[in-house]
Amino acid sequence: MKKQRLIKIKELISKYDIDTQEELCEKLNGAGFAVTQATVSRDIRELRLTKIQSSNGGFKYALLVESEHYLSDKYLRVLKDGYISMDTAQNLLVVKTVSGMAMAVAAAIDSMKFSRTVGSIAGDDTIMIAFKSEKDADEVYEKIKSVIEE
Repeated sequence: MKKQRLIKIKELISKYDIDTQEELCEKLNGAGFAVTQATVSRDIRELRLTKIQSSNGGFKYALLVESEHYLSDKYLRVLKDGYISMDTAQNLLVVKTVSGMAMAVAAAIDSMKFSRTVGSIAGDDTIMIAFKSEKDADEVYEKIKSVIEE
């Protein structure tokens, strides 16, 4: 039931300009979910919802992370400041960083939550990321490259 409720919350906030927990409760109750304000408050935290300005000048709930490859400003800065180069070798992506920055840059890349990542290892100035396929490594290479070149 919780999973369906969270899906419904995402649907509701994308469809309506909802700016209070009470309003979200009303919409959920109207959709057949018996919820309290406390439940909605916990769901908002779990979904990492935030308030943004709506088109009418007020505020509304929105997903904090709209993209699965989202990077916070902090991680974006770490990635751009620490990155030197990268290359692929079959299903591996090797990223060279400024000395001492590999772990921080790896954390930034990990935060992008690439679903086909098998794992990553960071040393002092090198990160090795294993993917399920060569195609996955190439796709992530391109995505990281586009983020760095922004």
